Amino acid sequence: MMTVYLSHGLESGPGALKTQALKGVAEKLDDCEPVVMDYRDIAEPKLRLQHLLGVLAKRGDDPAQCVLAGSSLGGWLSATVSAQQPVLGCFLLAPALGLADYPETSPTIQARHTHIIHGWRDDVVAPEPVIERARLQRLSLRMVDDDHRLHASLETILWDFERFLRQCSAPTQYA
Repeated sequence: MMTVYLSHGLESGPGALKTQALKGVAEKLDDCEPVVMDYRDIAEPKLRLQHLLGVLAKRGDDPAQCVLAGSSLGGWLSATVSAQQPVLGCFLLAPALGLADYPETSPTIQARHTHIIHGWRDDVVAPEPVIERARLQRLSLRMVDDDHRLHASLETILWDFERFLRQCSAPTQYA
């Protein structure tokens, strides 16, 4: 069983459009258990990171069977957790990389599978640090003609997420 942790952004919540839509995709797949995180009462990125790490430890999920998915600050959380303990997958939407007020501005993502979706017109998180992280690590990156919220790209996001989860759950093929 693959556990999919869904992390919302700074000014969002567990009931947000993207979070609930991603949860719906994960629920459709037989081997996925979505866990929707709630950070609404935790403002500081560092404290949100500690909370996510604490939930992972408490649940006892094998990191090799975990997918971390997040939007904006939730994307940064997912990337940062993977830098500390390698995971099966990271699915990042407009991840808050390159922001000076975050403890680690551009973590090295350690996941067997990674996919990033970012908007060219994002005025909250500049595309350049995200593109640079993808370039440095040769990560899958889809740039879309959208802003930070990515609402105009929801159909693309959901299609990519389902495909991503299926890749993560597929048996590893060796030559």
